[in-house]
Amino acid sequence: MVIIPREKPVIQNLNSYYLHVGRLFEHYQGELGTGGVHFKSNSAEGMVFFDENNLLSGIFQDDTDEITGMEAIARIKEASSRDNFVVAVYKISPEKVYFWANLSNAEDVYKGLSSEFTDLGGLIKKMSSEKFTGYIDVAINREGESGVIFFNIGEIIGSSCSWGNGKEVGLKENQDLLVVKSRESGGIFNVRKISLRKEQVSSAPAASEQEKETPFNALDMIQGLLVILENSIRSNKKIKADFDTMLKRKFVEKAYDYDFLDPFAAEFQYVKGKVTFTGNADHRRLVQGVMDSAMELADEHGIKDKLLDELTNWRKKYSKEIMRFGFEL
Repeated sequence: MVIIPREKPVIQNLNSYYLHVGRLFEHYQGELGTGGVHFKSNSAEGMVFFDENNLLSGIFQDDTDEITGMEAIARIKEASSRDNFVVAVYKISPEKVYFWANLSNAEDVYKGLSSEFTDLGGLIKKMSSEKFTGYIDVAINREGESGVIFFNIGEIIGSSCSWGNGKEVGLKENQDLLVVKSRESGGIFNVRKISLRKEQVSSAPAASEQEKETPFNALDMIQGLLVILENSIRSNKKIKADFDTMLKRKFVEKAYDYDFLDPFAAEFQYVKGKVTFTGNADHRRLVQGVMDSAMELADEHGIKDKLLDELTNWRKKYSKEIMRFGFEL
């Protein structure tokens, strides 16, 4: 996919037949400092990004192949020497040109997020609030429909959708339409991070990725609650839905109030009767968030009174914690 910058071109509708492409690059490196050159023919398309000293990277796509990096620049030079391309030159700010030049080096952050558990609108807000640099690749569960939303330090700087023929038309409109389509038809989201520096990030796990000890056995307390809830729901033959799916959907709903419950962030997980937590949330808030979710889920399926009865021994075990922190069931 070749992304055309949203900036207005400095010059456009040039024909590569009349150009010496190498000298074109040199001229605009000196004239603009940082920018990009777009090439378009009937069968191929490419983009080269540059700063005042170097050709940074490129992308080339034809009917059979897509190439990135320095190899793409060589292919563009070779193809433009024999085929006619319409050429446009863009001035791109230094803050953005390194973003576009590093697209091919993006690394996966989240793969295969389903709209069943992750709302695209909420995901966009989360990436913006976290000053994310990279993009969200969106595949709609409708044949041929997809899109990409680009972030630079949390700012949405571009988008490309299948209904826009790969071009950035109506940035806000594309974004809103992607959200609507993902909610109506479902979709899969992949989040990829772009590093704008040459240094490699250490492969050692960050402290937040390692399981943390939570005070007053909060995890045991939560785990006991969820095990009782799961048994109550699974033993009720009137409830046909899968418990794991029900719980994740409830966590999605509660993520607006308790962000650590968001399933796609995977800070809090309950799998096969075991709880793990890798986030930094206050222990009281953690317990209350899970309690609220459990009680709402039980109430929605008409088993809240039954669940409260089955929690009698659990409440006795954690009576000091319940009184101390004012937990409400």
